[in-house]
Amino acid sequence: MRVRNTAAPPTPWSSNLAEPRIHETAFVHSFSNIIGDVEISPNVIVAPGSSVRADEGTPFYIGENTNIQDGVVIHGLEQGRVLGDNKKEYSVWIGENSCITHMALIHGPCYIGDNCFIGFRSTVFNARVGNDCIVMMHALIQDVEIPPGKYVASGAVIISQQQADRLPDVNPQDKEFAHHVVGVNQALRAGYLCAEDTKCITKVREKIDTYNTNGNNGSQTQRSIEVYNSGLDTETVEQVRYLLEQGYKIGTEHVDQRRFRTGTWHSCQPIEARNVNEAVSALEGCMTEHQGEYVRLFGIDTKHKKRVLETIIQRPDGSTKPTTTSTYSSSATSSNGGFSSSYSNGSSSNGSYSNGNSELSGETIDQIRNLLSGGYKIGMEHVDKRRFRTGSWQSCSPVQTNNTNEVISALEECMRSHQGEYVRLIGIDPKARRRVLETIIQRPDGSNGSSNGNGSSYTSSTSSYSASTSATSYGTTTTSTATLTNTRLSAEVIDEVRNLLRGGYKISAEHVDKRRFRTGSWFSCGQIDSTSETEVLGILESYVAEYPGEYVRLIGIEPKAKRRVVENIIQRP
Repeated sequence: MRVRNTAAPPTPWSSNLAEPRIHETAFVHSFSNIIGDVEISPNVIVAPGSSVRADEGTPFYIGENTNIQDGVVIHGLEQGRVLGDNKKEYSVWIGENSCITHMALIHGPCYIGDNCFIGFRSTVFNARVGNDCIVMMHALIQDVEIPPGKYVASGAVIISQQQADRLPDVNPQDKEFAHHVVGVNQALRAGYLCAEDTKCITKVREKIDTYNTNGNNGSQTQRSIEVYNSGLDTETVEQVRYLLEQGYKIGTEHVDQRRFRTGTWHSCQPIEARNVNEAVSALEGCMTEHQGEYVRLFGIDTKHKKRVLETIIQRPDGSTKPTTTSTYSSSATSSNGGFSSSYSNGSSSNGSYSNGNSELSGETIDQIRNLLSGGYKIGMEHVDKRRFRTGSWQSCSPVQTNNTNEVISALEECMRSHQGEYVRLIGIDPKARRRVLETIIQRPDGSNGSSNGNGSSYTSSTSSYSASTSATSYGTTTTSTATLTNTRLSAEVIDEVRNLLRGGYKISAEHVDKRRFRTGSWFSCGQIDSTSETEVLGILESYVAEYPGEYVRLIGIEPKAKRRVVENIIQRP
């Protein structure tokens, strides 16, 4: 392998002339530069045009199975070090199974943990990014520590620890897709190494010639070497290969269209495959047996007794293009890190969440995610039109899960069971045994939110609209909203403010213009220190008047835990 790597040059701060150490199983493209004390672990792929330069800050570490994609720059300052997982000091540490995608800049001192995804053209400098984090495109992370499992939206600028601490959790489907990108790049690494091995590439050419001679068209050369006759997508075959290489078991499940929404999957026959061909044959057997149904593939980590990846490989319409499992999945179509997220900012109620065929609005799904990530329980209630004015809500079946997809399925089942009625979502603080949120997600007319005038919908929190409704969340009678008929705020917003104040929460607000709305770059209107309902509503009204033509959202804050419990847009352009 012809790799352009050189020793570090002698400088005033170092003259050790350290050279890169590249594991024999790694692939570093000849159009990349590796300079100085850089340790590249097994199964790493470094794509063309990357610059890994440990000549100022040093040393660097790149963990096993990580991929460094085209145009990535990794450099470090002379001063400043991070502590690696091996308890040694590094200028740059990048953990295992991570994706540093096209044109990203990683500048030391910098630590990036295991299973991380750093999106196109994003910059990480003087920062620590914990395990299982996802950073989308064109983001800046500087001078902060990102806790494990957090999501950074495209275009976000995270330069204060307060911003970092408020980041939403990663969607499990996005985490699984990042894992999928690792698998795809492992297949590319193996392919590049094969292309440089005369014996390996000769065998491939012989097989191609054989199939072409037998009348097969050239498109078959794009398929995996061992499975030319497979009906599976190439990405699925490579995913199977990767799972087997990592020591995982292969499992399959199927479900019909009716049960798909409830998540009631059934197992196919166990797969005890020893190689890719056997596994692919078993998968195709399950797909053939359950035509007209969904079929999904997953890997099983036998040591930790958990699934590592779930991918739908067949749909009722017969399509076999792999997509990350779940009705609410992200669009996992790019093989080289083209990460297509299902939401732009998990903490932002901006309606940009792509919720596929879900009956719920994007903002409701974001609310569910925020509640679950905050440790709250989810409840549901329904009431018909006649009893709505009396506040006589009745509970739907309890939700005994903290999985976002299962909660969504339960909510949709409650909505379908009580069509023509009001249905509301409830957030419950299990420690304090009180409600922190009540949001109507279905109305008798079939709508699941209020129209904002531009075609999207959003939900709003409410107890009731009547003048003397019993606030079931706190067991007291609410003050009539009729006393506030002159306010610009809706009755639902007034009720939400009232409930938050009674629960001991703080109130604040944020605003953003149309252009920055999609990037989630909200600006604070200022903290509201008052606990008086009238004063708080008056201040919120002043914010609405101060920022005409912009989005304004209400924030509920739990002061002890210093975290948000509610984000609700109260004005749109």
